Amino acid sequence: MTTTSETGTTPSGRLVPRLGLLSLVVFGLSYMAPAIVVSTFGVIAGTSGGVAPTAYVVATVAMTLTALSYGKLARDHPVAGSVYTYARRLLGSRIGFLAGWALLLDYLFLPMVAWLIQALYLHVQFPALPTWAWLVLVIAVTTLVNALGIVLADRVNRVLLSLTSLGLLALVVVCVHTLGGSSASDGAHALWNPAASLGTVTAAAAIAAYSFLGFDALSTLSEEVRDPRRNVPRGILLTVLVGGGIFFVLSLLLQWVHPGAVFEDDSTAGYEVAIMAGGKGFANVLNAVTLIGGMASCVAIQASTSRLMYVMGRDGVLPRRTFGALHPRLRTPLFNLLLIAAIGLFATQLSLETATSFINFGAFLAFTLVNVCVVVAWAGHRRSGGHRSVLVHVVLPVLGAAADIYLLTKLSHTAVLLGLGWLVLGIVYLCVLTGGLRREPPELHLEETSREETPVTTPK
Repeated sequence: MTTTSETGTTPSGRLVPRLGLLSLVVFGLSYMAPAIVVSTFGVIAGTSGGVAPTAYVVATVAMTLTALSYGKLARDHPVAGSVYTYARRLLGSRIGFLAGWALLLDYLFLPMVAWLIQALYLHVQFPALPTWAWLVLVIAVTTLVNALGIVLADRVNRVLLSLTSLGLLALVVVCVHTLGGSSASDGAHALWNPAASLGTVTAAAAIAAYSFLGFDALSTLSEEVRDPRRNVPRGILLTVLVGGGIFFVLSLLLQWVHPGAVFEDDSTAGYEVAIMAGGKGFANVLNAVTLIGGMASCVAIQASTSRLMYVMGRDGVLPRRTFGALHPRLRTPLFNLLLIAAIGLFATQLSLETATSFINFGAFLAFTLVNVCVVVAWAGHRRSGGHRSVLVHVVLPVLGAAADIYLLTKLSHTAVLLGLGWLVLGIVYLCVLTGGLRREPPELHLEETSREETPVTTPK
């Protein structure tokens, strides 16, 4: 998927390698939106039995194993395309198509969850309008912005991340001040208590994994990164570890301030705890900061989803006439934007827990395939006479795949059924595209030529 950088593209039409390690981590954290831990705290605390930070530890370990696998593949294949490209090259075009289909599930429904969170917290702050009305308004605003062609740059991401970070830092200070003389033993209940169990914690970890979505997107930036074989793997791992650390600290403080798993409304429990810690005025300021960052995130997520659908339409993976068309005057994929907006309107029909679980179904499938790709790459390397560590290239990826599959089974039954339905739909569509699997499926072109194959000259 080709975009034009601020300084232009290379003469060959390729992207300019301008991003360093810091920019990668900033991009990953911006996409992950660290403030999401406040928005989903109640759901995770309620599911875990009041030990939200422990659920985040489990999710961080599972995501770290998968991040290591992403790093290995990004080092071997420093190209854009993420799991779609890796699976297509290592597991075959048909599995690659289904990997892209699972990835599309994330992209297509991620805006729904982002909009739902915005609507829920806007309703808390401004209850004059019901949640569904705020949802319609938020969808309308972000769709209009994207239809007009507004794109958020890396520079804006830095500003928004800084603003969100200040808000979260203020939350940490207020929570610590509120806890005052509380002993460490009081905080131990936030890590484990009689209401928690392995089942509740892993079920909550399966939902908490939603907070990490975005670290895998770094692998799609390989052609815009300086020294991608080194920086992309490091960036992916650092994003998961830094993000996991932020999620753990914040959820620990929130759970410490509000022990247990009973809230007036799980969907807005973070706001409730903020009031307990710093009063309604502080909670409103924190909510405003979260909403500002969240609105920008909504715009970015919808924009990236519409571009992915456009490329899939342009290359014949989706119907070209509709998905692969641009508005003649606005030059934006208007049909895709409106379709995503229409799907988002159904957000109020799902709970926040079900919506995030539904997205995680596609993520866990994609993450499992990434781990499988590492093992297949190891086998191929061994057949060609090479030697790679069995621990690093077999044991850890197998553990990562097992963790992803296990977390998938802990999702809600509704989410699993919806996810399986999506997968079956993808298999049927693949059969239609390939004449009953007799032909190769169309290839999604996402800049799949490595920088080493085509010389790149950075404009001065």
